[in-house]
Amino acid sequence: MSEKKKSSKSKSKRNEAALLLELLKRVLPKAAPDPAMAERIYYAVEEELKASSRVNAFEQFCQRVELPNLDDKTIAEVQQQLTAAFGDGDVTVIPDEEKKAIAVEVSLPDGTQLNTSIPVRPLGPDDGGDQDVVLKFISFPVSLPGDPELIWALAKRENMNHDEAGIAITKVQEDFWASKPGQKLLKDRVDRTFAEFIARVPAGMLGDVGLKRHYKLPEALKVLRAGQVGAIKKS
Repeated sequence: MSEKKKSSKSKSKRNEAALLLELLKRVLPKAAPDPAMAERIYYAVEEELKASSRVNAFEQFCQRVELPNLDDKTIAEVQQQLTAAFGDGDVTVIPDEEKKAIAVEVSLPDGTQLNTSIPVRPLGPDDGGDQDVVLKFISFPVSLPGDPELIWALAKRENMNHDEAGIAITKVQEDFWASKPGQKLLKDRVDRTFAEFIARVPAGMLGDVGLKRHYKLPEALKVLRAGQVGAIKKS
């Protein structure tokens, strides 16, 4: 399977997870009338999905790491790649001459342990016979229910419909405000609003869910539902 297909499959899984969480938001209050119980169930499912996503991302990253030999220089380069990708965790790389591989362990701040083995493998030629179409970004202008005249000119991948993109932007808002930078902003008394989110969220977080901050071509306006705004101020 080509790297582009793997990337597309990974993004599809993230979209499916976002759809599942959106479904839970609608179903849990009906199935579990106790709000506290519904919140605990939702949180448990969300954490499990995040853990699964981290493991998949880690394994896919390690599958792309080139390891032509176990020379000190090569291992140092692999260590640098892993540290750059998982800078918030402790990265350990141990070569195994007998198995012709390196053992990789990443310890994340939340206690998650990611482990895998990368075998020595020759550098393969570029696969020119399995070219995938690169998905383009198309216009995805949005506004909030309370102020439909204020429009944010966003963009979404062309394989996403408006509802999928709306769910994705809801999910990335939650992830952003729950992240260390988001929590620091809240401690600094930055309002938890859509405007602050869209101005401060890293482009990479939007890109991971198929969204982009700015776009120039007009399209039909998407008015986000109240549940998708994510702009409720929290104490």
